[in-house]
Amino acid sequence: MRSLIGRPRRQEDPAPSRLAYRLHRIMLRPVLRFTVIYGLPIGLVLAALGVYFGDQQRRDSVRLIYNQAATLFVERPEFMIDLMSISGASDDVAQDIREVLNIDFPISSFDLDSAQMRETILGLDPVKEARVNVHWGEMVQIEIEERRPAIIWRRRDALELLDETGTYVRTASSRLDYPHLNLIAGAGADQHVAQALALYAAARPLAERLRGMVYVGQRRWDVALDRDQRLMLPERDPVQALERIIGLDQAQDLLARDIEVVDMRLESRITLRLGEEALLGSRDVIQMKTGD
Repeated sequence: MRSLIGRPRRQEDPAPSRLAYRLHRIMLRPVLRFTVIYGLPIGLVLAALGVYFGDQQRRDSVRLIYNQAATLFVERPEFMIDLMSISGASDDVAQDIREVLNIDFPISSFDLDSAQMRETILGLDPVKEARVNVHWGEMVQIEIEERRPAIIWRRRDALELLDETGTYVRTASSRLDYPHLNLIAGAGADQHVAQALALYAAARPLAERLRGMVYVGQRRWDVALDRDQRLMLPERDPVQALERIIGLDQAQDLLARDIEVVDMRLESRITLRLGEEALLGSRDVIQMKTGD
């Protein structure tokens, strides 16, 4: 019998087993490795949350805790606002702004949407531009640029104040409340306010006699003077036609005569409609010349 003492020990093979090798090769795939390392843990967590929140009572409890925590945070004193400042607006417009915003103070800064507030304010007719700044924990600052009435538009049932672009500003209760504003009338006149203002500027020499301007047929202007005189302007270049009439008046006292209408609708000539006395006088002159 041989002695086993002093016999060298057999060394183990360092190479992996066939199964270990195949598993290692499989794990080298990026998709499988991501699934095992990240997908399985995430899936287990989501499954656990699904089981936990599958109960309605638990969901309501978590929702209540969240709402209470959010309320305690947003209603901290440093976030609360107690004041609203409005500058650049008249008293009536400022009151309208407070009514349309309808903010119940004190209110948290988180509950105020400055962009939405601005859109609401711009919905008011007298407001041309608005800037809204929410100073956290202090105040809401609103800066207003109002539309300035430039002219009065007489309609069948109302007097409307328009700005220089023809945009509605407000309704006037009486013409006497705005004696400094010029008057226009007629359907569609609000769409041509800029032209009406240019005509009023050209008609300054007739300011003492000027009563208003009427937009006729939604295409041209008539200038109404006192003594029921009317200047009928053409559709094209009405300012130039009005300046021509004023030039004739300054040179020949045209409008001081017994003339009811000065018709400039035809660019090539001026047509005059005489008053009753002037018409009778012209007939007498004709009869004297003819001997009838």
